[in-house]
Amino acid sequence: MTEITPAILVESFSELNEKLAKFVNVTKLVQIDICDGKFVPVVSWPMHEGDKSSIERVLEEEEGFPFWESLDFEFDLMVINAHKQFDFFARLGAKKIVFHLEAETESDFKEFLESMDPYFKDNINIGLAINTTTDIAKLDPFINHIDFIQCMGIETIGYQGEPFDERVLKQIKDIKTKYPEIKISVDGSVNENTAPLLVEAGADRLVIGSALLQSFDIRETYKYFESL
Repeated sequence: MTEITPAILVESFSELNEKLAKFVNVTKLVQIDICDGKFVPVVSWPMHEGDKSSIERVLEEEEGFPFWESLDFEFDLMVINAHKQFDFFARLGAKKIVFHLEAETESDFKEFLESMDPYFKDNINIGLAINTTTDIAKLDPFINHIDFIQCMGIETIGYQGEPFDERVLKQIKDIKTKYPEIKISVDGSVNENTAPLLVEAGADRLVIGSALLQSFDIRETYKYFESL
């Protein structure tokens, strides 16, 4: 079966609660998109100034992260130099963290990966996302320090519901040829039409937002994608 991870993009802590609740008893892992308004135009939770109180309550352990007993969390950091925020998201209980190659300074990011605390290496999976226009050769300096690659299925990232970018299909095949052992996730415009094409191209995991959240029956739609 294909590995499926729901994705959510939220503006507030209350919306985070609301959307995470939809996936309890459906899946174990949910990806939470984090947008800084700089690398991508959108600003999401928890980057708003008014979100600090909710974050502080979680970090101070005054309240748990929503549904932490039922779900694990992957943070997709569409944030400039997101590696500088790694400790923050690790403290929120991340099981997986995705950095975006185009948002990082190569030398600083490589040094961060090479010097990562062994505890985090053992307990948090690190993914590296690349845009459809990025030469996969740029992955070379990092490939031995990451657990998976996230290919973007859309040209303009940071939004849900964007049109599919077919260039990702060749990108997946090229990555599979060059790095046959690495796992490949795809995020962006994954739906009933594109999912079979992505799986055929070699995707190991599909990260799905709108196609799940807008379906009449999330559980059944999830099972459909999983069966591909």
